[in-house]
Amino acid sequence: MAERFDQGAAQFVCDFVERLPTTGTGERFKLYPWQKESMGEFYGRQVSELGTEESWLRKYWYLYLEIPKKNGKSELAAALGLYHLFGDGELNAEVYICAADKDNASIVYNAAVFMATSAPWTAKMIARGELKITESRKRIEYRQSMKTGNGGRKWVTIGVMQVLSAEAYSKHGYKPSCVIFDELHAQPNRELWDVMTGAAGASRRQPAWIVLTTAGDDPDRNSIGWEIHERAVAIRDARLLRRVQAEGGDVRKILSLRHAAEEDLANAEEALLARDEENWLPILYGLTAMFGDNPDDLANLDIWDENLWKLCNPSLGEHLSLRNIRMEAMAAKKSEAGERLFRWLRLNQWITTKTVGWISLNLYDKTQWGPSKKKERDEWLKKLEGMKCYGGVDLSTSRDLTAFVLLFPPQPGLDVAVLLPYGIWRPEGTVDEAERRDHVPYRDWARAGFLTLCPGEVNDYNDIEERIREASERYDLRAVGFDPFLSRTITQRLAPIAQVIEIPQDLKNMSPAMKEIDDMMQRHTLLHVHNTCFRWTFGNVRCHEDGNGNIKPLKNKSRGRIDPAVASIIVMAVWMIKRTTEDFDTRKLSEGWTL
Repeated sequence: MAERFDQGAAQFVCDFVERLPTTGTGERFKLYPWQKESMGEFYGRQVSELGTEESWLRKYWYLYLEIPKKNGKSELAAALGLYHLFGDGELNAEVYICAADKDNASIVYNAAVFMATSAPWTAKMIARGELKITESRKRIEYRQSMKTGNGGRKWVTIGVMQVLSAEAYSKHGYKPSCVIFDELHAQPNRELWDVMTGAAGASRRQPAWIVLTTAGDDPDRNSIGWEIHERAVAIRDARLLRRVQAEGGDVRKILSLRHAAEEDLANAEEALLARDEENWLPILYGLTAMFGDNPDDLANLDIWDENLWKLCNPSLGEHLSLRNIRMEAMAAKKSEAGERLFRWLRLNQWITTKTVGWISLNLYDKTQWGPSKKKERDEWLKKLEGMKCYGGVDLSTSRDLTAFVLLFPPQPGLDVAVLLPYGIWRPEGTVDEAERRDHVPYRDWARAGFLTLCPGEVNDYNDIEERIREASERYDLRAVGFDPFLSRTITQRLAPIAQVIEIPQDLKNMSPAMKEIDDMMQRHTLLHVHNTCFRWTFGNVRCHEDGNGNIKPLKNKSRGRIDPAVASIIVMAVWMIKRTTEDFDTRKLSEGWTL
């Protein structure tokens, strides 16, 4: 397929936008360099199968722009909406402004109305009847006067701009030429996205989906906003990787943010390149986009560095005042909440402010033991060798994860209790379906060593048994807890290795252990070893609570897989049982009793 850059097509869109006024001053748009570059690439890059002049079409269908607030994205969205309404040449154009609710969607719509009524040339179109604004319906129509059979004339609608929201839309009948998603991160679910990006637009020669969003407040990283963010990051990184390969550079500079192990660089390269989608143009600004989502990496950044502000805010010094941001920074330094908001709103970091389910991910992130980097983490964990510990296992067959978690209680050389996810498994044969269903990168996690992909379509209990045997050789493994469900065969084989304790997943056994984990984390006496998959499952847990305040996890009500978190509850229940009996036995021995 032939490809070219049409400077004329790119300049036409920029000229169109710059003939419109801004809502802030009423003066004509003056596109910033980053805006011109982004729009030029999106509208100027073309492909053709035939190579004839009339066959050239836009290469990109999706423009994903993630940028902090106050960088002029909503006004740009409004201007592009008007362009696609009557400037793009699309017959019977349908332009939809989509947001979480009508109030949010109206931000872009109101800006478009202001531009249309304020610019002299579009105001004349309104006066002539070519543009009709229906405020009650949040709708702008582009119309053409046509002759009727009796010699008269009538207005015929040949284009519409319409507000849609997640709270009010029908699911059928849309044939969009352009869809503008404003603040995708705020969508309450994925339904509107799926409807407007599925078969919608399939009949158009060059449809456009324009996503303009800031980072979200998403505790469990399970929203449609985060899913598309991750998709855009992967596409961007794939293209950076291809460029580095072509230039003979170090691919590890690209793959390091994707947790690729040194020994698996070739597979990681292949997997990342496969994530590219040629009809997407991702443009991302902000801390998470640049540095990833690792809490430690983000916490170690100097967020008060003005050079970092510029990298995150390309409109700084033009649309944004440096003096104002300095004042925001001074206020943000006074509190943890202020710093969190500064990271989110000004530096575009995806954050977690909500408590979800059982354990707040804010709390979880504050109770990490040891480093995040794999090499450093592996070296750090050597200090646990030979120490007393207990195990908890949550088994599954094919759909769920299977997990084996160790708990090291306080002991000489260890001042706090530590949770170590020692094994997480899922079948490799169903990983494609699982990634689509769960919206998480299981393959990336496997490459990072956070989980193991078992061959076939079911988890191999032999692998799990071998991992438990390995733990018994490396550590002083005192006992292992299992839910009786699915565990009879494996527990019989493990009996010679360590004491096996059955922990049914009922209120009686789960509630004390869950409350103990919560309490100990609050007091920072229970920490955990970094594992991104492990973290995800903690954020997914939803609980049943009875009239007496007893709780237990509910897999069918949780927001994703929770098996490693359940294994942690099981191992805590084991420790609570064993620490009572072991303390009693120790006391008897110290008093000269015989056992």
